[in-house]
Amino acid sequence: MKARTPRNTAVRRLAMALTASASALSLSACGVIDAVDGSDSSEGPTKGNDITVGLLLPDKETARFEKFDHPLIKKKVASLTGNKGKVRYANAGASANKQSEQFQQMIDAEVDVVLVDAVDAKAIASDVEKAKEAGIPVIAYDRLAEGPIDAYVSHDNELVGEVQGRALVEALGDNAATSKIVMMNGSPADPNTARFKAGALDELDGRVVIAKQYDTREWLPSVAKVNMKKAIQSIGLNNIAAVYSANDGMAGAVIDALEEAGSTDIPPVTGQDANLDAVQRIVSGEQYMTVYKSFLLEADNAAEIAVAKVQGRSIEFDALTPDKVDSPTEEDIPSQLVQVVALTRDNIKDTVIRDGVYTVKDICTAQYEDDCAAIGLTS
Repeated sequence: MKARTPRNTAVRRLAMALTASASALSLSACGVIDAVDGSDSSEGPTKGNDITVGLLLPDKETARFEKFDHPLIKKKVASLTGNKGKVRYANAGASANKQSEQFQQMIDAEVDVVLVDAVDAKAIASDVEKAKEAGIPVIAYDRLAEGPIDAYVSHDNELVGEVQGRALVEALGDNAATSKIVMMNGSPADPNTARFKAGALDELDGRVVIAKQYDTREWLPSVAKVNMKKAIQSIGLNNIAAVYSANDGMAGAVIDALEEAGSTDIPPVTGQDANLDAVQRIVSGEQYMTVYKSFLLEADNAAEIAVAKVQGRSIEFDALTPDKVDSPTEEDIPSQLVQVVALTRDNIKDTVIRDGVYTVKDICTAQYEDDCAAIGLTS
C-alpha cells in the first residue's frame, strides 16, 4: 500500500488515536460530508433512488458483520434513497468459493453496485472483473480487494496495528525489552492482516522479544486456540508476558487457552472490533484492550459512496474518497480511511456507550456487575 503520510505525521496521528473519542472523530468526518450538498450541478444522476446495492460480507465468526455492518448499511441506503433503495445481502461463511458464487448471483440479478468484503482478496479479482464487464461498479469494503475496484472504504489498518503494539509496550513498562510475547496474526488471505502486522511490528520490533508468531486461517478462534496451546508448550506458561491478538474473536480463544493451561493472572492481550464479549473481558480485566473502529462511520460512508457512484454524483463521490491507496493490481484507488480508537477500561463510556453501540445494561450483566461498579460503569 502506498504511503499516505510521512512518518512524523503517523506518530502524531497515533497519539491522537489513543486519546480521541470515537464520537469526536465521527463529528469531524461528518463535517466533510456535510460540506457537500449531495448533488452535482454539472450533471444529473445516472439513476434515481430505485437502486439495489449488493452487499457481500465474509464471515459470521466476526460478530460485527451480522450485528452492525449489514443492518447499518441497509438503513443508510434506505435513508439516502427515500426508502426506495434496497440491499441484497449474502454472507460467505468464510468460504472464498461460496463468496464467488454469491458474487455471480449479484451479477445475474443485475444489482446496481456491489460492496464486497473479500474472504480472499486475490481470489475475488476475477469476480470483480466480471462485474465490471457487466457494467456494475465494485467497492471494496473493510478489506482491499484486488481487481478493478472503483473505491475502497476501511479504517487505517496500519494504525490499528500500531495502536495494538503501542498498548502492549506500555502495558509491559520497564520490563518490555526482556518480555516474551506471542503474535497471533489474522488470516493470510486477508490483505488487512499484513497491514495490522506491519503496524504492530513498527511498535514491537526492538522493544520486546517476539517469541512466537502464528497466522490464523480464516481468522478462526479455534485455530488461534490450537496455536496458543502450542506457544504455551514451547515458551512456558509463566514466560509469556503478553499476547498480540489481531482481533477479539482470537483474543477470546487465546485467553481460554491461557486459563485452561492454569493461568490465574492473564497477561495483557490485545484485540480489535470491540465485540461485546471483548468489552466485557476488558471490564473484568481478562483482556487488556481492543481497537474500536466506528462501525457506524465506516458503514455510512460505504453506503454514501455506493449511492453516489450509482447516481453519478461525482463531486460527492470525490469528497467521500479523499485518500488514495494501491492494491497489487491497481494504483490510486479512491478511498475513505476512517480513524480508530484504543478502547480500555478507562474510556468505555466515551466510545462504545457514547456512540450507542452498547448500553451499560448490555455490558454490565449479572456476571460483570461488580467489575462494572469498580470502574464506575453504572447506568
